[in-house]
Amino acid sequence: MRPIQKVEVIANVASGSVDDDAPEQLAKIFADHGVAANVCAPETHELTDCLRRAVDAGPDLLVVLAGDGTARAAAELCGPDGPMIAPLPGGTMNMLPHAIYGVRPWQDALSIALAQGEERPIGGGEVEGHRFMVAAILGSPALWAPAREAARFGRRRLAWTRARRALRQAFTGRLRYALDAGPREKAEALIFMCPTTSRALADEEQVLEAAALDVSGVADVVRLGVNTLVRDWRDDPAVASRRCRLARIWSSQGIPAVLDGESVRLKASTEVRYTPTVARVLTIPKDV
Repeated sequence: MRPIQKVEVIANVASGSVDDDAPEQLAKIFADHGVAANVCAPETHELTDCLRRAVDAGPDLLVVLAGDGTARAAAELCGPDGPMIAPLPGGTMNMLPHAIYGVRPWQDALSIALAQGEERPIGGGEVEGHRFMVAAILGSPALWAPAREAARFGRRRLAWTRARRALRQAFTGRLRYALDAGPREKAEALIFMCPTTSRALADEEQVLEAAALDVSGVADVVRLGVNTLVRDWRDDPAVASRRCRLARIWSSQGIPAVLDGESVRLKASTEVRYTPTVARVLTIPKDV
């Protein structure tokens, strides 16, 4: 790996677990390692523009202290040939940072990465030009994401309105799908997990884990929720989990989806495929 000399940093202080003094902490850690870093702490509405400017600056490394959705956006902008990225845990779930750096404070993850970091390509999924490195949810469960976001920002009335809308639309439209060269099947929802975060896949596997959820009512959802808490959700009878490199999905209307926590609307006929290099990531040795 070539030396890291120029660094752009995005700290989303409006994210789930980023303190107001994070920019100062970031600047100190980089200074302690003798690395020049430009730290940006944008407002929520400025986040996308700030990311674009950071990528356009052509750094050796783009550090993102935010949630999985912001890390996904950064990886999508950088691509396999752009700046290397370091997604630090600054969100609510932090599935991608925890998979890369382990469950540790972002300050420790960054310090170790700067001292012992290794470059590694990270694979994931792609759908309609969008990339994801954690998971994609397609179908009615994705309708709950806007309600969750409204609640996260304290907009209770809007969250309630969106939750009621999601509940009305639940179980009203099923997806038809085919995995690789397999037959057409039906499901209420599909979940695609990437190798980095799926417990059923090894990091080196060049596939996605595809889970079809065949739920038909609230009772099935409750049982699935309980099984998620007490055992592996893959053991629930409503879940069929397999590996695939390409999935074709059809619906009677546009398909709601959540990619690494971010809501998108897909076409009524779409494809999800595995891509071997979504971005290049600064990782740490596995034995640290």
